[in-house]
Amino acid sequence: MSHYRSNLRDIEFNLFEVLETGRYLGVGPYEQIDEEQARMLLSEFERFCRESIWAESFVPADRTPLELSPEGDVTIPEELDQALRALYDNGWHLLPLPTHLGGYGPPPTVRWAANELAAGSHGTASLWPIGPLMALIIDAIGTEGQKQRFARPMIEVPWGGTMVLTEPDAGSDVGAGTTKATFVEASGEDDLGDVYHLEGIKRFITSADAQTHENTVHLVLARPEGAGPGTKGLSLFIVPKLHVGPDGELGERNGVRVSNLEKKMGIKGSATCELSLGQDGTPCVGYLMGNVHDGIKQMFLVIEYARMSVGTKAMATLSTGYLNALDYAKVRVQGADLTQATDKTAPRVEIIQHPDVRRMLMEQKAHAEGMRALTLYAGWVQDQAQLAIRESTPGAGDEDVEDHDRWIAREDLLLPLVKGYCSEKAYELLGISLQTFGGSGYTQDYPIEQYIRDAKIDTLYEGTTGIQALDLLFRKIVRDQGATLTWFADQMREFVKAGGDDDPFADERQRLGTALEDAQSHLGVLLTHAMASMDEAKRTEIYKTGLHTTDLLFSLSEVMIAWLLLRHAEVAQARLDGADDEPLPDGDRAFYEGKVASARWFARHVLPKVALRRRTAEEEDGALMELSNEAF
Repeated sequence: MSHYRSNLRDIEFNLFEVLETGRYLGVGPYEQIDEEQARMLLSEFERFCRESIWAESFVPADRTPLELSPEGDVTIPEELDQALRALYDNGWHLLPLPTHLGGYGPPPTVRWAANELAAGSHGTASLWPIGPLMALIIDAIGTEGQKQRFARPMIEVPWGGTMVLTEPDAGSDVGAGTTKATFVEASGEDDLGDVYHLEGIKRFITSADAQTHENTVHLVLARPEGAGPGTKGLSLFIVPKLHVGPDGELGERNGVRVSNLEKKMGIKGSATCELSLGQDGTPCVGYLMGNVHDGIKQMFLVIEYARMSVGTKAMATLSTGYLNALDYAKVRVQGADLTQATDKTAPRVEIIQHPDVRRMLMEQKAHAEGMRALTLYAGWVQDQAQLAIRESTPGAGDEDVEDHDRWIAREDLLLPLVKGYCSEKAYELLGISLQTFGGSGYTQDYPIEQYIRDAKIDTLYEGTTGIQALDLLFRKIVRDQGATLTWFADQMREFVKAGGDDDPFADERQRLGTALEDAQSHLGVLLTHAMASMDEAKRTEIYKTGLHTTDLLFSLSEVMIAWLLLRHAEVAQARLDGADDEPLPDGDRAFYEGKVASARWFARHVLPKVALRRRTAEEEDGALMELSNEAF
């Protein structure tokens, strides 16, 4: 039996009952896929993920070491190779792509729902089929020659792909990168872009090589000679492992090779590599992306997708971890009911009857469902951005473009919440999933210990949680003077005021309103310190802000999730209230009752933490930053 426990029912509830994507599926930019087709696709993909070699390869990919040849070729476990080939052979790599690239053309909501299924059933395997998605980037910003020479075969063959930023001495500080790009010649008739030779070492490159892909195309950040410092001086280059001829034929090796495989805590089936560029006497040829020097902006198209993907992977892993723990709690018999604890002859009960186990299960359930709500809501915002720009009409003025830009700003604000909060809470709560199993969870008899090892990386790559928090405050809130955050706050205030007479969620609305005020006060404290630090004599006031940015990310995430879960509860309660007139299908009553319970629990047990973080920020004296290094 597969380790994977999906929650397709909750995915469909989010998409079709709460977000009501069916209203715009099948028309306009999404005319290729209507609600019925979206449901069918997700159902079939869920079955593939759960029943095929995809989920079966989860354990072998962890237990069988990767191999690196002297030439720099990586061999991954046979089962993982089979899983990836099965994905490609069944055409599932085309699911997220637009129709003009041979894809299904789904909206982002459906794409991220599918991403959850792939990542939840095998998180490590889900890191590999990135070539077609890199092709999507090349198709969007590359030259026509680059689209034909690289993007098309990345999808049609398909080839592998990577994003190459990190260097041994320039991790999160991408702008400190020293990989050099030397100009060779200008773009020719093939329109492949200006040609450069790259020299340097890159580290922590995910999925850099495997026997599954006959070629891999690396998107590499490097600094052209004479370019300025920092991220603005970086350009993006297309660097194939094997040179590609005009008719798509593969030629000699380029001067790029895998020079080391990292030994890791988890995601062991992912070839996390050191990549050497131009280090072995063979020039590493790179083609300037789009034939323009706009590297960091171009790479952010990849980074933003990757951050959303990381948050989705984290949420998906917690969800299956919780559902595995739930299954175990229903069958594991241990101890008497607490009401009969002193009676040594009392019958033993399933552990789901014990209060503390129920507490642990509800904490996992509410967060897993809340993070799914956050992720798919972010996908819905992306849907609206696409709808706004695609529905604009020539000559209609700037209104549609401005609307698109506003939706993009909302998406940008949500990304650090999805990536930062989901990754941190998933890792934390998977420990509770393991705790539900007791000692058995610590063994390899159950998948939880591997879930935990594979999930920790989510808090680290594509920007650590601390970096996500700084990005949230200074780039997403301060830069637009809080306008985007205010829009979200206004939606929540309307929700808080919406309850009428006999409102079953009156208490929860009040709790949400209070938490929103606390989060905004917390933000105000941090901004006050930041403003004070602009005075040269008070520069260290910025430390008081930095000490509490991660707490702010957590608080804003939890307020957002509480709002979304209460929206879910309203829909669920309406279904329950209407059951007398229209009987619910089997299992739906329990499902809707569970949705209401998750929202109530989150409002009563999680939201109070927001006030505590606000008070802690208000009382910050900065003493920690004055402590000597030796005192630590």
